[in-house]
Amino acid sequence: MKIHLRPHHLLCTQGYSGKGYSSEYVKNMTAITDILRTDANARVQITFAADDLCRYCPHLEDDTRCNDQHKIDCLDSGVVHLLTLKEGEYAYQDLIHEIHDKINAAKFDEICSTCTWYPISSCKKNILSGRYFVE
Repeated sequence: MKIHLRPHHLLCTQGYSGKGYSSEYVKNMTAITDILRTDANARVQITFAADDLCRYCPHLEDDTRCNDQHKIDCLDSGVVHLLTLKEGEYAYQDLIHEIHDKINAAKFDEICSTCTWYPISSCKKNILSGRYFVE
């Protein structure tokens, strides 16, 4: 099974802690993050559009874009530049190891400080620790 992810969702899937916009959103996010956090062979399709996590987000418009698309594009851009990502298929574990190798607290803050979840998430701690490496 290949999971479609926006670039910045590579960070979100590591920081997610069971909270969300609605029960449907939480159920979907939990199912996807459980796969990514436990399957060493998980594959992701990086996309620069709405992805599998966006499916139940209340900010999704027309099943294609966020109602705050500029903010989402900025979050994606930070991760694209960090990893020099292009749309395509990747091993999830390779990407989060690369994130761990290239990111520090200041870079994380630069990329994620505009995120609604930034002040209350576990993202920074989880990403900097490499908590979700699966060997």
